Amino acid sequence: MKMRMLSATLLVAGFFTVNAQNGTSKHREVVANGGFIQTPISNVAYTPTRGVSGLPDFTVAAENSVNAVVHVKVETKQRMINGGDMDNDPFFNFFFGPNGSGSQRQLEPQKASGSGVIISTDGYIVTNNHVVSEADNIQVVLNDKRTFTATVIGTDPNTDIALLKIEAKDLPTLVFGNSDDLKLGEWVLAIGNPFNLTSTVTAGIVSAKARNINIISSKTPIESFIQTDAAINPGNSGGALVNTRGELIGINTAIASQTGSYSGYGFAVPVSIVSKVVADIKQYGAVQRALMGVQIRDIDDDFAKEKKIKVLDGVYVAEVNDLSAAKEAGIKEGDIITKINGVTVKSSAELQEQVGRHRPGDKVEVTFIREGKDKTVSVTLKNQQGDTKVVKNKGIEALGASLEEVNDDLKQKLRISGGVQIVGLQRNSLLAAAGLQKGFVILKINNKNIRKVGDIESVINANNSADEQDKALFITGIYPNGKVAYYAIDPSSK
Repeated sequence: MKMRMLSATLLVAGFFTVNAQNGTSKHREVVANGGFIQTPISNVAYTPTRGVSGLPDFTVAAENSVNAVVHVKVETKQRMINGGDMDNDPFFNFFFGPNGSGSQRQLEPQKASGSGVIISTDGYIVTNNHVVSEADNIQVVLNDKRTFTATVIGTDPNTDIALLKIEAKDLPTLVFGNSDDLKLGEWVLAIGNPFNLTSTVTAGIVSAKARNINIISSKTPIESFIQTDAAINPGNSGGALVNTRGELIGINTAIASQTGSYSGYGFAVPVSIVSKVVADIKQYGAVQRALMGVQIRDIDDDFAKEKKIKVLDGVYVAEVNDLSAAKEAGIKEGDIITKINGVTVKSSAELQEQVGRHRPGDKVEVTFIREGKDKTVSVTLKNQQGDTKVVKNKGIEALGASLEEVNDDLKQKLRISGGVQIVGLQRNSLLAAAGLQKGFVILKINNKNIRKVGDIESVINANNSADEQDKALFITGIYPNGKVAYYAIDPSSK
């Protein structure tokens, strides 16, 4: 599997993949923090002790952290379709599933490895979504060499976070730090398994905060990375970024490189984002994404001159969506948002990070500039369905898939007006067991058109009603190559 190139110099980093057939490699990564347990040891600035050489001594922080960082090994079965005429027969596929004639040939499995962080003594582990999204088998190797099979509890493509669970007790964990308190120039350690070199520790400083590097390809990504010069390489995905007190403050994510290996800059998702994501997955089964409902952009000198804006700090409101939380609060196009709950936001990344900490129904104080004057309004955040409900997506969770609305390019390519695409699929899930594969676009369920994720939720909720409980779900859809397929799912089998 080839390494994904984001630009001339920017790569996803830390996910080390070995293809059994061609030996090529890939890497990538993001961050993680448990969110639902522990608190920082202290918010007081700390200077590491000095060794005999006069340089900082990181031994205590490293020793307190390394046992809570695990090696995540995944195996993905690859399949090649050698289809015949039956592959294009929708009636045959309806009864037997795609390639039910047995014309499927198994290829050698693809093996990959990354890292993870233990966040609870009973076996919850945070890693990256991209590490496990296509895995058929996940093995977690602890620092004491014990190996466990892991289960995916939930994933969030928007932050590239996944929550795993192993059956174990009395495990070592990392204490959560406060990524908001990080200062530029502060020492940090990166801990992971680069190139399958287990329990590797590197040191560096915080080079920048709130970096948006356009690495996450989902429809509504949240990026506000910590930038560090601690060495991060393939295999570091999901590993820990800790401060000198040994507190978890991020999970290593990406590197800027022209070679595919570390060359000076690494990125990690801050704990402030991950803790909320993981808590949502554990509590609700799905991430509760809160939205203001505005289209925003950063302000640079040229844009400021074009719009005759006198300030460069803040986030420009380019558009306010109808029926959105922002519109109901009175925010208008042309406003410049400068603070969320009193916290200064100088960029889109900082604004998204602050809003991303909340759930639908939460109220936030938004300060903005309009016609040269500061104004503050209370905004009640909404979800993607346009209301304030915190949705327990147990029905959708049971499907075992990460779902997104189809993007415009794929709509045009397939000549469809809408649909929901499977962007991640858990092993042994309802959809996987029925034969659905990643990339499949769901167009109808039980003959009802599917245009957004909420439509699937509605169908499942209706199916769970007293008189319709456990009724089969009949799914119609299309693959990106244009192949139409039909599936039947029995909810009672799960």
